[in-house]
Amino acid sequence: MSESNFNILSIQTRLTGKITAPDVLGAKTSGILEGAFFGHTNPDINGFRLRLAFVKLDWEKTSIIAGQYWHPMFLTEVFPNVVSFNTGVPFQPFSRNPQLRFTQKFGTTSLTATAYTQRDFASPGSVGASSIYMRNGVIPGLNLQAAFGFPHLLFGFSGDMKRLRPRLVTEANYSTTETITSYAGTIYGKYYENDFSVKLQGVYGENLNDLTMLGGYAVYEKDPITKIEKYTNLKVFSVWADAAYGKVTEFGIFVGYTKNLGAEKDFATPYTRGLNIAYIYRVSPRVIYNVGKFRIAGEVEYTVASYGTPDAKGKVDLNEPVANIRILTAFYLFF
Repeated sequence: MSESNFNILSIQTRLTGKITAPDVLGAKTSGILEGAFFGHTNPDINGFRLRLAFVKLDWEKTSIIAGQYWHPMFLTEVFPNVVSFNTGVPFQPFSRNPQLRFTQKFGTTSLTATAYTQRDFASPGSVGASSIYMRNGVIPGLNLQAAFGFPHLLFGFSGDMKRLRPRLVTEANYSTTETITSYAGTIYGKYYENDFSVKLQGVYGENLNDLTMLGGYAVYEKDPITKIEKYTNLKVFSVWADAAYGKVTEFGIFVGYTKNLGAEKDFATPYTRGLNIAYIYRVSPRVIYNVGKFRIAGEVEYTVASYGTPDAKGKVDLNEPVANIRILTAFYLFF
């Protein structure tokens, strides 16, 4: 059985303030404050929310960003140029985080180290999605990235680590110090020349729920008396590509694939997204027409998610694919 749905929304409307200030310590000083009317949850649709709010100190080869900015696995130079507001989710890591980011350039090579926490995009747990689990884990999320630039070519890779402490006290009122540490990595590239560009990214990692991807973590052991829990990560693999050609009239296509790889241990209580999904893939062609500061864009999204029953480790082998077609038309005015 299939159902149709129609809607008109203006929630992508956003306001951005770019700020410059006198030099500090020999660095050019700037900042950005950006919000949108997207809301935080479905009941809050059309509500105003903070997107970006940061200060940047920029020397010639060194820069520091402090505040809320994109998660380091969301690459501002390499992300899908889709019409849909999903920006390639769940194939593309997507999150904005309070952070301190340090970048050092060596010619066309740059190294970036980031320490971040969670805010709007938070990990799930016993009290729902919350930043409390990372805060109780004491240390911030850590990311190290290397990027290499050449004429018409950019590529790089990064590694990420975060630690959560899902509970301070168990259901039986015993103190617990159990944590779960998760690792992830990404490799990416971009080729561009004249009006043509192609971008690619691959992601492999554990507990990527807070990046709006599949997966998460789960309880694999619970003491029958103290109720102290031990945790295991669920792993996910994802890859996507985006190609575009044109300037006034742009033709583009996005393709993405992600697979749930399950956990290493049998578990009972999951804190995950898409536990019953074996894999998802999407193909979405688009046409964008630009006239000055006005843009009209159309896109067709064909998405297939294969649903089934996960086994004790969260792997979904016997599954049934379900397809969805979404047609979008968007109007933009940039000012």
